[in-house]
Amino acid sequence: MASNAQLADLLDPAATALLTVECQRGVVGPDSALPELAEAARKSGALAKVARLVAGAHEAGVQVLHAVAERRPDGRGANHNARLFRAAERLPVQQLAGTDAVRIADPIPVADEDLVVRRLHGLSPVAGTDVDPLLRNLGCRTLIVTGVSSNVAIPNAVFDAVNLGYTVVVPADAIAGVPADYTAAMVRNTLALVATISSAEEILTCWKRPRRVRS
Repeated sequence: MASNAQLADLLDPAATALLTVECQRGVVGPDSALPELAEAARKSGALAKVARLVAGAHEAGVQVLHAVAERRPDGRGANHNARLFRAAERLPVQQLAGTDAVRIADPIPVADEDLVVRRLHGLSPVAGTDVDPLLRNLGCRTLIVTGVSSNVAIPNAVFDAVNLGYTVVVPADAIAGVPADYTAAMVRNTLALVATISSAEEILTCWKRPRRVRS
């Protein structure tokens, strides 16, 4: 865990972006294709923490990006090379482009200045998407990763961002996966090796604290 001063330095609003991962109605909403994951995100408080972080980012002037996974109705361009993809094709709720399933889930606020990055393929919200060039054009050095799931998309996002040279901060209480206790193990044994682990409250406190003036 970073000290408060170290975390505050990492989270300079001018050089920080907040990424929400697959926080869409068809994943974490009441009509989720993955009800166990949606329940974990709600019962753990992770979804509410993501919403608080997004609202806090808006207030602090921190850029927010929403990474959404979707597919075309004809499935063109989608992956079929893993059990996860083949299972998703059989789910009763499909993450089809243009439908309610791929809209950002309540209670997460979406502002006009937010960027929504949609992908039709793969496991990563970062690799092979517009996230990296957008972050570079914005002058981002630190990326806060939130959302679901700690099983697949969150570690993918963290590893890819680190490989691209970003400093990654993970608020451990603003991510979720299944089973519920897996998230803590993933954070402790894997993500903590490559990212700064924090909490939603610590991040929000940093954004509210007056910035130090460097001489």
